[in-house]
Amino acid sequence: MRDTRAVLEVDLAAVVANWRTLSARHPAGPVAAVIKADGYGLGASPVAAALHAAGCRHFFVAYLSEALAVRDVIPGAMLAVLSGLLPGEEDAYRAHDLTPVLGSLDEIARWGGREAILHVDTGMSRLGLDARELAILAQDHTRLGRLTIRYVMSHLVSSELPDDPLNHLQLERFAAARAMLPPAPSSLANSSGIFLGPEFGSDLARAGAALFGINPTPGRPNPMRGVVRLSVRVLAVRDVPAGTPVGYNATWVAPRPTRIATAALGYADGFHRSLSGRGTACFDGTPVALVGRVSMDLTAFDVTDHPCVQPGCWLELMGPHLSPDEVAAASGTNGYEVLTSLGRRLHRVYRSA
Repeated sequence: MRDTRAVLEVDLAAVVANWRTLSARHPAGPVAAVIKADGYGLGASPVAAALHAAGCRHFFVAYLSEALAVRDVIPGAMLAVLSGLLPGEEDAYRAHDLTPVLGSLDEIARWGGREAILHVDTGMSRLGLDARELAILAQDHTRLGRLTIRYVMSHLVSSELPDDPLNHLQLERFAAARAMLPPAPSSLANSSGIFLGPEFGSDLARAGAALFGINPTPGRPNPMRGVVRLSVRVLAVRDVPAGTPVGYNATWVAPRPTRIATAALGYADGFHRSLSGRGTACFDGTPVALVGRVSMDLTAFDVTDHPCVQPGCWLELMGPHLSPDEVAAASGTNGYEVLTSLGRRLHRVYRSA
């Protein structure tokens, strides 16, 4: 029997619409779908299948295991693994037609002359060939001659901040790096990078969070459609007198006679404890305040002004009235973490594309 105390609805049609919106804004080349972390917590396989049916032919994941989990639902598509090639993984890549993203001389040597994406670091300082390694590779004509470069890529550091000078510095570094290598298609812009302007266009953009409704242009209206709705059932409603503490450690005390609704969701479901005393839910489109601490399985809300709320009613914790970005702002994080934290106990429902 499925537990439907908390339901996460994923609008696959909205995901596809967002991919098309991003593709229209990037005329320089196609837009790949980044579906790492199980499709940003929403389900990589159904998301990938919907995008593939809509015409997307380029996908990125973080790890080999993620690639193997979705390979069968996107036949014929390029499926690349961002986090490098670990020793011993080579046979699995070949067997499943996966494209490694190579970011070190050791990875390049182990992969040999087969097709790959070459990652150059232009400012992130995590993965990718640094200036020293790039210079060595550029002089190694034998190794370069064997390597089949499908794309040269880099990763933008601050693309969500359009005025950050790092954006143009990385653009210059990327151009310089490409000039040191044999001619090959490029891949640069991420979700926010697509909105930096045509100079950041490349042969392949890589969109992740924006596909799932996260705003790629913070501080401006969100150009993406909402994808998720998280709804939770009310388990109990009780009246407490003024002065009554609610929740662990009595961090909240009722300032008036109050109706408390206890909902079936907590931090074990990815509803962050940092929302304690700061978060909200919506009932019938109207905000209700979260009171006390978020606990592992339960969260309390003040529904004094909503007499219609009874056990069995639904509260919206994310959706048309509460975007992931708004939830993130209340919890002191970003929309990426909000989505990727969503727990496996949530009953997932997929709306067809």
